[in-house]
Amino acid sequence: MMGIDMALAPILAFLLPTYQCNSAYKKGLPVCRDPEALHAKYSDPLVCTGSLRIRTGYEILRITTYLQQNFRKLRVPFQVLHGTADSVTDPDASRKLYEHASSTDKTIKLYEGFSHDLLFEPEREDITKDIIQWLNSRI
Repeated sequence: MMGIDMALAPILAFLLPTYQCNSAYKKGLPVCRDPEALHAKYSDPLVCTGSLRIRTGYEILRITTYLQQNFRKLRVPFQVLHGTADSVTDPDASRKLYEHASSTDKTIKLYEGFSHDLLFEPEREDITKDIIQWLNSRI
């Protein structure tokens, strides 16, 4: 959302919080490269596959804007993992977080060709090991 959308978002979220926006989700975009994992994920009744509600979209926009404005305040250790072929969230946002955060203990790992749901990718065991190794090196 840009410009007028940013100005209208809080008003619409207040007036029509449960209205569903069909165009919010980019249908057909794969979130991982493993067809079996995709089927398992989207067969789970707890995974949202329907339209995005206006209030939910507004809250996502609000927190994203807040976080981007406060990257420099981040001083705790953190690890960013992102697939370079992610079509849901932009890998550049993860790069910006890494570059602008004030933390002296920060790690970024971009997985070339991987999509959005890293723990559903065929290499999920390697990714899990990366996460565990990063955590274990700090305790």
